[in-house]
Amino acid sequence: MVDLKGQYNQIKDVVNSSIQEVIETTSFINGPKVHEFQKNLEQYLNVKHVIPCANGTDALQIAMMGLGLKPGDEVITADFTFAATVEVIALLNLTPVLVDVNPDDFNINIEAIKKAITPKTKAIVPVHLFGQCANMEAIMKLAKAHNLFVIEDNAQAIGATYTNKDGTKAKAGTIGHVSSTSFFPSKNLGCYGDGGAIFTNDDDLAHSIRGIVNHGMYERYHHDVVGVNSRLDSIQAAVLDAKLPYLDDYCDSRRNAANKYDAAFKNINNIETPFRSGSDDSHVFHQYTLKVKGIDRDALVKHLNAHDIPCGVYYPIPLHLQKAYVDSRYNEADFTVTNQLVKDVISLPMHTELDDEQIEYITSTLIKFING
Repeated sequence: MVDLKGQYNQIKDVVNSSIQEVIETTSFINGPKVHEFQKNLEQYLNVKHVIPCANGTDALQIAMMGLGLKPGDEVITADFTFAATVEVIALLNLTPVLVDVNPDDFNINIEAIKKAITPKTKAIVPVHLFGQCANMEAIMKLAKAHNLFVIEDNAQAIGATYTNKDGTKAKAGTIGHVSSTSFFPSKNLGCYGDGGAIFTNDDDLAHSIRGIVNHGMYERYHHDVVGVNSRLDSIQAAVLDAKLPYLDDYCDSRRNAANKYDAAFKNINNIETPFRSGSDDSHVFHQYTLKVKGIDRDALVKHLNAHDIPCGVYYPIPLHLQKAYVDSRYNEADFTVTNQLVKDVISLPMHTELDDEQIEYITSTLIKFING
């Protein structure tokens, strides 16, 4: 699904040099490389504050802690996403409220959010799924009207650009009150271990979060707030800083591969290729996810695997049906889109090193299955 070795071979000299610098200085925790990466990512995103942390799940949890959400507060998020999004809500004894998504871009549905808002609602967590921004303009308008926080889950969409109706643009993760991202190795900007970060333009919130990530300390051994131990180590920061200048090229490579997939599937009636909302830069294709109709999706997975083609089903079970998050409040009639997507979606290999020969083999093998 991801050719990390091929990507590394293209930039190995700069990565190796950056890692070696950390080893030689022995500044492994909160060293200069962490601060260099932080500043460079702030500049890339045009955001005031980037606070690195240990992983993307921590980033979500810390963002919620920084906002001061209290047990029992309701947090609305999408039913069709990875469990980390709802996991941290539950860990903080907040109340997760899962809602349906759009059938085209798979992102959280605005009307479903409206229906779910109650006096206990305190935040909305839109997930920019598979690399494409949710409808942030509508979400921010809704949040303002109801005095809600917006926490962007940007784990899959770093590098994407959101375009407002008036033509103004902003990077994904810089629009809400606060945002989280993951630097898991398979992400568009991935390190060689675990890593994450929180973004915000709010000075006071940034100050709070900087204490939370470091045991609640602003001064050594002075614990002013309840915190956690969640720091991005210097070696991971070195890798990320070496890769950051290539991020836009990586995103362009993924879009180029997606366009070639689209062209190959153009006349195949059983396949619905990924929808793009807005301009080309709105989607960075963390995943290339098809919807298949009238065929056995699981049999297709087996067929591709038998021909040495990796593929993924993201996600096979809705969050509202996961054992950990089952709740009598939910009505199956409110999840018609998600319940269908889990039966129809399949993601094909998507990475910066995909070449024409690989794409041709993948697409022809898939089409052959469909055509019998």
